[in-house]
Amino acid sequence: MSGYTIAWLAWLGTFAVIEGRALFNKQPGDTLSEHVWRWFATQAGSTGKPSGWVRARRFTLLAFMAWLSVHFLTGGRF
Repeated sequence: MSGYTIAWLAWLGTFAVIEGRALFNKQPGDTLSEHVWRWFATQAGSTGKPSGWVRARRFTLLAFMAWLSVHFLTGGRF
């Protein structure tokens, strides 16, 4: 097992502990999903037309998630 494999497993373990604790304490604004929703202004119930900055942040999230999905599904060809 390489050092990178150990590091990635440690990272995943750390994420699992942080997210697990956030899920069980039931406090608003502590899970990764809630942070992403706040960072990219995607909270439910918002009214009005989003600003250009909000649209740019949302597009960035969409583009990254699309690229990451294609990257994983094609074995890194993209």
